[in-house]
Amino acid sequence: MKALRLKLSESISQALRKLSFPKKDYSLAPPKNRDFGDLSSNIALLLPRDLNRKPMDIARIIADELKSKLPENITNVTVAKPGFLNFEISNKFFQSQILNILENNDNYGKGNIGSGKTANVEFVSANPTGPLTVGHGRNAILGDTVSNILHWQGFEVTREYYFNDAGRQMRILGESVEVRYFEILGKNLEFPEEGYQGNYIREIAQTILDQHGNELKPNSPIFKKEAEKIIFNDIKSSLAKLGITFDQFSNEKTFYDNGGIDSLLKKLKEKDLIYEKDNATWFKTSTLGKDQDKVYIKSSGEPTYRVPDTAYHQDKIKRGFDLIVDVFGADHADAYPDVILALDALGQKTDHIKVLIYQFVTLLRGGEKIKMSTRKANFVTLDELVDEVGVDVVRYFFVMRSMNAHLDFDLDLATDQSDKNPVFYLQYAHARICNIISRANDLGVELNDSFNPSLLEHEDEIALLKYMSRFPDFLELAYENLEPQTIANYLQELSARFHKFYSHCRVITDDDQLTISRIAIIHASRIILANGFKILGISAPERM
Repeated sequence: MKALRLKLSESISQALRKLSFPKKDYSLAPPKNRDFGDLSSNIALLLPRDLNRKPMDIARIIADELKSKLPENITNVTVAKPGFLNFEISNKFFQSQILNILENNDNYGKGNIGSGKTANVEFVSANPTGPLTVGHGRNAILGDTVSNILHWQGFEVTREYYFNDAGRQMRILGESVEVRYFEILGKNLEFPEEGYQGNYIREIAQTILDQHGNELKPNSPIFKKEAEKIIFNDIKSSLAKLGITFDQFSNEKTFYDNGGIDSLLKKLKEKDLIYEKDNATWFKTSTLGKDQDKVYIKSSGEPTYRVPDTAYHQDKIKRGFDLIVDVFGADHADAYPDVILALDALGQKTDHIKVLIYQFVTLLRGGEKIKMSTRKANFVTLDELVDEVGVDVVRYFFVMRSMNAHLDFDLDLATDQSDKNPVFYLQYAHARICNIISRANDLGVELNDSFNPSLLEHEDEIALLKYMSRFPDFLELAYENLEPQTIANYLQELSARFHKFYSHCRVITDDDQLTISRIAIIHASRIILANGFKILGISAPERM
């Protein structure tokens, strides 16, 4: 499909040159309304000012020039208001795509945009202060799926987890565990302000007591160290349940120990970009186009997020990745631009850094919002969510909406075992195809190279074929936007077209040639569904 589109684009450009029309960056893509053909261009809408003519008149002139010079498999060009050029592609072209899909099999849709290139995707990056929650889950699934999208385009991907093991939150964690440790021993200490609550803190304290005995002293570093280790092991276990593993773990403390933060502050000071005021250190962002300066180091001596994260990004840049992707929650929206600003001011390359901001998640049950607070341990853990609805549902629900939109995770819908549940709907399409193929095999009917794709001429067959051929285009669009929802939406539409095809076109018929051809089209449909599922990280069941 992409090759055909390029040929048509060249034909349009040649027509513009012959007509002495100005060169423009026009679009050429499938129209939303299927009645307008298979491809549509807005070129005529971009030329009225240059030519002092109406868009419809310009479109007719271009169409007349193109009619005798259309590429092979483009059968017609028409004009539609307010000035679109619409093109029809031959059924023969779409029918021929089945063989391409079958031959490529589990490689169908793979691109080479990232061939020979490396990408780093940082995601989750939750501090080890407690179990992963539902909110962390959206970050995890988005990051892992974006990594899959990049891998599908040929990138060598490094999945990276960065965490803060040196700041205030970790100190409070250690203090919270310490209080619970001494409580178990019958000694009551004052619980820290904004301390971490919940049974998991008491369980960690009990583990420390079991392993280290009852002789630990107040302010022992063991409380923080052991709590971090135990929680991090739980985090890794939670992610593994979702099929997520990391290639590298980085931590904030490293950049204090290796001098990265000191070096950063020194360079910024040399450029007169940091200063002291009110016992705090400030980043002079007002001289870099911002409205006001930002606190870099608080009066308490603790750095804000911006400082270690800038040092960390310097390290990532130094490692030489062709693409760096950060997956952040909406609470980072104000801070990350300052990181990029500091890197730019230091002469670092930043145009290959892509920051993805996702909106938060609300859990619904019975139409009511489930209230959560991480600090008070009033939350639903990611493990609890997986146990209730399953891995496939968790992964799919977290990507079925745009990351830029708030996500309502409806637990009633997630546990529904009908086609109202979008995951069930998709997987049922795959299972139904597998069942048909199995029944055909039992009857001695198997796919072979002798199938005749031209027999696939029913309108629902053609509609299915047209959408199947667009799978690589949607994967490329998902790469361009780094938006997994693109693939989720594609699979829903593909499943809808398959179910409609199945309801109107019997696969196993009295006509052996037609049967083999329809076996071929459902085989190809199954390949695309399975490949899409693989990118999203959900299973492809053969029976349901």
